Formats: sequence, C-alpha cells, structure tokens
Amino acid sequence: MNLYKHYSFDLWLTLIRSNPEFKKKRAEYFFRNFNHLHKSLDEVNYIFRQVDLMCNAVNEKTGKNIDADEMYLMVISLINENALPLSQVDLQQVFSDMENLLFNYLPFVYCNETIPVLSHLKENPANSISILSNTGFIKGSTLRKVLSELQLTTFFNFQLYSDEAGLSKPSKELFELLLAEVTERRGSEIIYPEEIIHVGDNPRADVEGARTVGINSFLINSNDLRIADLIKK
Repeated sequence: MNLYKHYSFDLWLTLIRSNPEFKKKRAEYFFRNFNHLHKSLDEVNYIFRQVDLMCNAVNEKTGKNIDADEMYLMVISLINENALPLSQVDLQQVFSDMENLLFNYLPFVYCNETIPVLSHLKENPANSISILSNTGFIKGSTLRKVLSELQLTTFFNFQLYSDEAGLSKPSKELFELLLAEVTERRGSEIIYPEEIIHVGDNPRADVEGARTVGINSFLINSNDLRIADLIKK
C-alpha cells in the first residue's frame, strides 16, 4: 500500500554530498585573492568552516536566511580582520568564479541507492516529489544547475530553497510553503498532511521542521538508516 502521496527531500547530505576538492580549491581561491594579511591556508579553511557553522546555526534559530553574498563577505572580512573595505569586493565576479569552480568539482550523488529509490518513487503516478533545502555558500539557482548536471532534475516536481524563500528550516513558514506548493501542484486533489513525508539528515531542521506542520519525517544518513529504508516495508 502506498502510504504517502508526496515525498519531500532535503538536498545536502541526503541526496548529494560535497566534492572535497571543491572546498579545498575554494579556500585556495580566497587565500590567493583576498588575503592581504597573509593568513595560512589552514586559517582560511577554518574561517570558512566557522562562518558556515555560525550562519547555519543562526538560520535554524531565527528561521530566516543569511544569503551567500553575506557569507562570502563575512569570510573576506574575517580573513582580513575587518581591515579590507568590502566595497572593493566584486561579488558578481566571486559568484561567477565560485560557480565555475563548483562545476569543475561537482558534488556527488550521495550513494548508489539514491537514484534507484528516486526512480522507484517516480514510477508511481500517484506520487509527487520535491526538494526543500537550506542553502549556504551555494545559491538555490546554482543548485538547480547542479541537479541538472547530475541528471536528478527530472525526479522532482518542484524545488524550494531557503535563499529564494527568505526562510530556513526548521521554520514553520517554510514548511507551510511546501504544503502550499504541494496543494497547488496537485490541483483539485486533496492531500492531507499525513500523506506527506519529508526526508533529511538533520534532526532539528528536517524532523522538527516537518513536525511544525503535521507532516511525517524520515531521518537518514546521520543515523543507521539509509534512503533505501524509505521504501522498505
């Protein structure tokens, strides 16, 4: 029996994972181009990690979204100990360079079960599938291109990203946007919250967030469960 009619998926560490070479090359780029105080490469890597953790924690706490341009400016400011005028930073060039770098070192599909499970769900015409993902240094517009490059786009009826919505998981408002989008996409069909499940790796952002609007959740990858367990009886 099909328990759910709509499957919502987190993206990072649920369906895809970073290419370690991308983060390495990204740090080298900022080390070369925005490092007037001659910080070490390890220090630049550390700053990226701290900004990432801090912004993610703030986003989860407030339900708002710190955008990628703000995050990059934080990194540049910290590398230079607030001594470099941020007005000198060409953000458009930074984003262009980072997107090119990302496509040179594409993320990986999370595991060899990912595509078969998505294919299995997609085969059932009663199902619809979507992405609901927080973003960080990489914008939703770029992630759409990444999914296309990884040949994952066709599995999803729609994609929702925190930077585009101005909201972050686990905020109730972002999950309400998910419900509204499902309702619109399904037309005249009535979909009840208990017929929707959100799948992710983060107990707070994904599990607690889903709970705020009464939909089901399924935690994978950060525990002993994997995506294939989603379709097991």
